[in-house]
Amino acid sequence: MSSPTLNALVHTMRYEADGIVSVEFRPASPEVEFPAFEAGSHIDLHLPNGLVRSYSLCNPSTDRQRYVVGVLNDRKSRGGSRYVHQQLRVGMTLPISAPRNNFALHEDAPRSVLVSGGIGVTPIWCMLQRLAALGRPVELVYCARNRKESAFREAIEQLAADKGIALTWHFDDERGAPPDLKAMLAGKGADSHYYCCGPTPMLDSFEKACEQLGYPHAHIERFAAVHVEAAPATETFMVECARSGKNVEVPPGKSILDSLLDAGLNPDHSCKEGVCGACETQVLEFDGELEHRDGILTKLERESGKTMMICVSLCKGKKVVLDV
Repeated sequence: MSSPTLNALVHTMRYEADGIVSVEFRPASPEVEFPAFEAGSHIDLHLPNGLVRSYSLCNPSTDRQRYVVGVLNDRKSRGGSRYVHQQLRVGMTLPISAPRNNFALHEDAPRSVLVSGGIGVTPIWCMLQRLAALGRPVELVYCARNRKESAFREAIEQLAADKGIALTWHFDDERGAPPDLKAMLAGKGADSHYYCCGPTPMLDSFEKACEQLGYPHAHIERFAAVHVEAAPATETFMVECARSGKNVEVPPGKSILDSLLDAGLNPDHSCKEGVCGACETQVLEFDGELEHRDGILTKLERESGKTMMICVSLCKGKKVVLDV
């Protein structure tokens, strides 16, 4: 990885809900200040077990001496969240990335409607605090399987009471069904901006509801890679690297990123799953079509063919020219 990392101290770990802890990081050197961040940003944790995992920042974006993330002890953990819960401890230090934002908040929107599902509340909570501080019109729809698994609930209720923010709660076990997002979002206006972070089925439902309701300003963030069916036998293609002048062959079954790394290049990268955005690379030219497998780019961004996540996406043609 070519991007520099920050040395962070695990300052505080706090129980937030069943299976969820928050972790507060501070600069390992007191004289150092963390880079500024915007609501919706995330950081990468370079864990001692060798894994790199991305987590959304949930503290106020005006903070300069701390980053706070919320981590669910995922039942399907491949080692990241399990390590945080079972082995990460106060006093440890670890490298973290500077914040990146693939889920930008439009602070000047006439109204914002925030929708969270489970641990997806982390960036949404950051957004809510920011909009409340700015005095912007905002409301929150908070969904979870049950109350015990709803993080930051008391703090959200307190902020909403202080600022007059409309809250809608939906707990699956109490309602006996998942949320009907189309019904919950109906009548909230096509000029409003809508944000959702949560599990994949909820994001799919949110996007469908916004499309059916004619809401053009719908924004999502995924915290799991989108499942894409494996393409039939992928042909070898060539990556022409415009900046370095190298031509790199990408064989079937190998990613562009790994091929570039093996060729001695060092593009930015982190998660290798298409969800963090670190490896986003400008596409200058291509033949055939690009096969996007990431969980970040919008439909319009994919259709434009101007950028791609080289850790997971491919070229279904003979050549792609990248700004590498």
